[in-house]
Amino acid sequence: MSGPYVLLQFGADPFNLKFEDLEGRPAFTVKEVEENPNLVVQISREADWRQQHPDIMGPNNSYLYFGPSKSPGYLVYGNGPTQSMMGTIKQKKEGSTSRYFPAQNGKEFKWRVMPQKMECMEGRNIIAVWELSQPEDIFTARLTIRHPGLATVTELFTALSLNRMAQALNWNQ
Repeated sequence: MSGPYVLLQFGADPFNLKFEDLEGRPAFTVKEVEENPNLVVQISREADWRQQHPDIMGPNNSYLYFGPSKSPGYLVYGNGPTQSMMGTIKQKKEGSTSRYFPAQNGKEFKWRVMPQKMECMEGRNIIAVWELSQPEDIFTARLTIRHPGLATVTELFTALSLNRMAQALNWNQ
């Protein structure tokens, strides 16, 4: 299938939530795994969803290691090298709502952050859209990923999650 792929978000806490596909299969989970002395959050691409998309390469997990009092720290994809959280959600222009992140394949992507939604761009192409749900929906938000976004889906999810956490923590960038 060449997409788009729709995932429904359940839970509003950016530190603890899950995404399911339209068939109810767990797709991604964001959860706190440690809080003492500092917060550690794991983002996992779930086995049920991975089995539906065996052509997706890249890490199945990422880990966010926060500094003291949930200050920016670093992240790790799988067993890879560490990278700065702020380097993963960097702002290139003062006042811009775009946040840029590097994928492990060397490409740079950006999330355009808006009050009710975020759009992930590869160049001029939108590859993913995260949108808050309507009050009558049973889910919190919807993430639509176009096929080109699958190649870097764990990085895409990690940057989305980190952007939402930064908003919740009022990090000034």
